[in-house]
Amino acid sequence: MNTIDLTPLYRNSIGFDRMASLLDAAFRSDAAGNGYPPYNIESLEDARYAITLAVAGFAEGDLEINVEGGVLTVSGRKQEEGERRYLHRGIANRAFERKFNLAEHVEVTGARLENGLLTIDLVKEIPEAMKPRRISIGKGALEHQRDTSYAA
Repeated sequence: MNTIDLTPLYRNSIGFDRMASLLDAAFRSDAAGNGYPPYNIESLEDARYAITLAVAGFAEGDLEINVEGGVLTVSGRKQEEGERRYLHRGIANRAFERKFNLAEHVEVTGARLENGLLTIDLVKEIPEAMKPRRISIGKGALEHQRDTSYAA
């Protein structure tokens, strides 16, 4: 089992607790080894992404997509089928829940189900106030006045 001591991070940093919990969750999920359902994460453009999950056998009504607190959760629960008698059951229709941690300003823009693949579209939209901007240098932009109210 892999473990990382994050104590120095907590001693010297403020506001990195979400990153520490992400690291902890990543190590726990790797140890669990749950690979169902399989998925891809694609970078389509600079600020556009797509997550595709293989959910063969699931209908739209069997799937649920939620975003809360920076975590995208995709879950599936197959509706009970009537009385069926299988000689072999190799298609996995078991319930699942898959979670993805989203970076700041990443928003889900849509989802579609085609040919057993659920694709979730995401875009990273940085607010104007946080985008880099160029500051022009001009003459006399700031004028400093001396405080002469005290005797030196």
